[in-house]
Amino acid sequence: MSATILCLNAGSSSLKFALYAREGTDARLLAHGKIEAIGLAPHLIARDAAGVTLAERRWSHEDGATHETLLADLLDSVEAHVGRELVAVGHRVVHGGVDFAEPARVTDAVLDKLDALCPLAPLHQPHNLAAIRAVKAARPRLVQVACFDTGFHQTQPPVATRLALPRALTGQGVRRYGFHGISYEYIARRLREIDPVMAGGRVIAAHLGNGASLCAMKGGVSIDTTMGFTALDGLVMGTRCGTIDPGVVLYLFQQKGLDAKAVEHLLYSESGLLGVSGLSSDMRDLAASDDPRAAEAVALFAYRAAREAGALACSLEGLDGIVFTAGIGENAADVRAMVCARLGWLGVTIDPQANAAHAPLISTAGSAVKVRVIPTDEERMIALHTLELLASAKEA
Repeated sequence: MSATILCLNAGSSSLKFALYAREGTDARLLAHGKIEAIGLAPHLIARDAAGVTLAERRWSHEDGATHETLLADLLDSVEAHVGRELVAVGHRVVHGGVDFAEPARVTDAVLDKLDALCPLAPLHQPHNLAAIRAVKAARPRLVQVACFDTGFHQTQPPVATRLALPRALTGQGVRRYGFHGISYEYIARRLREIDPVMAGGRVIAAHLGNGASLCAMKGGVSIDTTMGFTALDGLVMGTRCGTIDPGVVLYLFQQKGLDAKAVEHLLYSESGLLGVSGLSSDMRDLAASDDPRAAEAVALFAYRAAREAGALACSLEGLDGIVFTAGIGENAADVRAMVCARLGWLGVTIDPQANAAHAPLISTAGSAVKVRVIPTDEERMIALHTLELLASAKEA
């Protein structure tokens, strides 16, 4: 039986997982799933590659199931399913800082460096690292590999990463990093397979979901992106505000008397679609609502995405293609239409019927800019990186 690896994407109350088998230089999906409502009443569901349910389990709040116990159970279940031990676990880690441009095997020293980055990604990094520690506790000898959302953006020129702050702060790592890099790397890879000409050109990839950003790619390489020092920057998101005048933060401190924790919670958890609508952070809920506040939140989301796309077209010095991906990008036809309508001045025209059907290609034949919808697959990208790292370690 071929090498089997587990890919984990850990959040504060959920854990996405995918199981892969190595097939030559590729990875074949065996199963995938999610554990939701961790800390309340956890619910696990696992499906095979065809979507058939393999297992479903619920825990009550009284069971006291934690990330650690749930991961131990998951590892046991995975090994029982494949009939042999795993060879590695690959993790999505949001922030790699300046030290990690490539995936890395997790050691105590690596973990310490990643711990120091938690203040830069407070919603994600602590949970990513908690999953690594939980696997280490359950399987101390199991190889673990960290794949970084910031890594793909290390190719950006200094002018795209610098903040206009004193140079001493820049030297201490206060700069723009960019995120969603694992997703963008997958999109760049997939685009080379299905449309090499477009992949070699100037492309804006739009990762639109509860977390949202855009990436300007030239020849499949990141040259600019909307997220910066933290994953709070850039577009309007589910509960995050995106780009904001720093004076607003000073105002919240000085005039409203909020402390740092309260401001952090407001910007990360009470803003974005939820804050503007007062209803929901879920684009599906807002699209189904007849409340004018919901429409206003959706319009702002699309407006900001289009505005930032215009800025990235400047960074690219032109535009050949747009790729929509992630939950909203792949499934919200109305949002895609609103964004593309505002980019008509760049020569973007889409076919309404193709867009409504979520077709892979939604631009018209006469559009100066090709517009595609490509489902992202971060877990596959993590699997491939993990297998590559294992292979290089074996050769060494």
